Amino acid sequence: MAALAAALSCPPLPGQTGASGDWPAFGGDPGNTKYSKLDRIDRDNFQDVEIAWRWRSIAADTEVPDSVRRGQFKTIPLEVDGRVFVATSLSQVAAIDAGTGDTLWTYDPESWRAGRPANEGFQHRGVAYWTDGERERVLLPTHHRRLVSLDAATGKPDPDFGDGGDVEMTPHLGREVMESRTTHSSPPAVCGNTVIVGSIVADGVMHKESPPGFVRAYDIPTGDLAWVFHTIPQDDEFGTETWENESWRYSGNTNVWSTIAVDEETGTAYLPVSTATNDLYGGHRLGDNLYSESIVAVDCQTGERRWHYQFVHHGLWDCDPSTAPNLFEATVDGEPVRGVVQVTKQAFAFVFDRTSGEPVWEIEEREVPPSDVPGERAAPTQPFPTKPAPYDRQGITEDDLIDWTPELRAEALEIVGDYDLVPLYTPPRVEGAGKPTIQLPSEGGGTNWTGAALDPESGVLYVPSYTLPVTVSLTRPDPNRSNLNFVPERWYEGVDGPRGLPLVKPPHGRITAIGLSTGEHLWMVPHGVGPVNHPAIAHLKLRRLGKVNHQPGALVTRTLLFVTAMREHSGDPAADEPDIPAEISVYDKGTGEYLGGIELPDTPHSNLISYEHGGRQYLAVATGGGRYYGGGGTPPVLVALALPRKESGS
Repeated sequence: MAALAAALSCPPLPGQTGASGDWPAFGGDPGNTKYSKLDRIDRDNFQDVEIAWRWRSIAADTEVPDSVRRGQFKTIPLEVDGRVFVATSLSQVAAIDAGTGDTLWTYDPESWRAGRPANEGFQHRGVAYWTDGERERVLLPTHHRRLVSLDAATGKPDPDFGDGGDVEMTPHLGREVMESRTTHSSPPAVCGNTVIVGSIVADGVMHKESPPGFVRAYDIPTGDLAWVFHTIPQDDEFGTETWENESWRYSGNTNVWSTIAVDEETGTAYLPVSTATNDLYGGHRLGDNLYSESIVAVDCQTGERRWHYQFVHHGLWDCDPSTAPNLFEATVDGEPVRGVVQVTKQAFAFVFDRTSGEPVWEIEEREVPPSDVPGERAAPTQPFPTKPAPYDRQGITEDDLIDWTPELRAEALEIVGDYDLVPLYTPPRVEGAGKPTIQLPSEGGGTNWTGAALDPESGVLYVPSYTLPVTVSLTRPDPNRSNLNFVPERWYEGVDGPRGLPLVKPPHGRITAIGLSTGEHLWMVPHGVGPVNHPAIAHLKLRRLGKVNHQPGALVTRTLLFVTAMREHSGDPAADEPDIPAEISVYDKGTGEYLGGIELPDTPHSNLISYEHGGRQYLAVATGGGRYYGGGGTPPVLVALALPRKESGS
């Protein structure tokens, strides 16, 4: 507990005092802290929080063909001056009264007419907000590859922006691409008068030629192209030598599909760049492949690279950084540090000085297993931070298998007898060339796109993660369908444990608190109940085991840590309905003690936010969605919660 006391006693440095009563950016502020100063909801009254209003997404009632399958409602709401701005799964936009939930205006670009978006289909994570003190704009990158600028007061397109309110972005890639393989579904980042846009590029492609994920930026008042950053270096740019045999000419992906953090003071954007084509095989792109699986700091006004760091050389595991980094300020060894921390799918937290790019603590290059796939050449080493320690399981051995009872242990050993248990960064094998391997963490994490939350007043990072073993393998494709030598055969298949129980020991979902002044773990607790009432272990009277939750969204306030939790089964996983409702789990942020939950009417699929309106503190989160038209899923609803008015003092 001494390390915790030291972390909590570290005073905040100038400029890092958290968000105001509004929530104007996806992470609460441009630096993605997910922090709110609001403290009306505290440990003494959170159990009294109730639903203040619900807003049913307009996507639910939009008439579209049966082939258009609305996805999960993943929007990260924004709130500014009493208005909540959201995107729907169909990349529509709505403004909502923050106190009543009434719709103020809506905008529909009818993106669905262009066909199903790449990868996860019709889902969208949100919009961005900009103002120069007079004009206000809501910025939306659409599924059909256009950037739209809307008047925040009316929802009408800005006639001065691009072509009557929108800009077609695909031509700015500078390469002819198959448009069906690329789309946009995350909120862009705003830095000054510039908006920076990432993209989705389809995973699992069957050809070595794929659309590149070049990052584009636009002038907000006019829509003019400001710059393009080549996430695959081109021509004589720095880094082309890391793409052997000029594979930079045709390789693709390396896109920024998630969110982007910004340091407004220095005008720097931090890009989490994803994996190059193909996720599991790189024999056609030998070399380290900059800037695949890297963080890249770029000048917001020019797009010029200031520094970069590659987390995975020549990626073969889909270990793209799936979330925006968090900016922080702390005192390390007596010296002030303006830092940036990137959490990853492989459960590392990489910590850098955000101005110079120098690691705050040493990062070692360590030997990792080679590939035995013909034509492949895995990197001989990979980066391993010396601090902080990994915050979830990495690799798998027999010691990781469940052992609640001797019988379950024996069954787990029998299951893994069909696989090889391997360390982190073991390359995929060709199907039939030895036993398939078990990869841990999975391609989803570790940590996925909802990311971590940071308390700027204490310098503590709160990282939700989960533990899910999967198996992958490669196969030779039909040459009439693919020009790759190998493509995925097993694509991240989950490996279940005995009788539907998890394969590895708990916690299966967790939250880890990391002090960024020391690099030490302060505490770790299970997140979620887990199968405590499963017939095989109910007699053991186990406490919270944690639950595999792909999208746990964290929010830290002056008083508490909130983390969303999905519905789950505490007993037989084959039961028709989960017996534990979805909730916002509430933790003591100093100790990790689980204080209880705020029940939600449906599963949350995104980050939650907090804002103040009319003297009340609200929590808001998107829930539901999915294929509820034609069977399955539930209606998409934005839920706002608050204390009863007599409790809130208003």
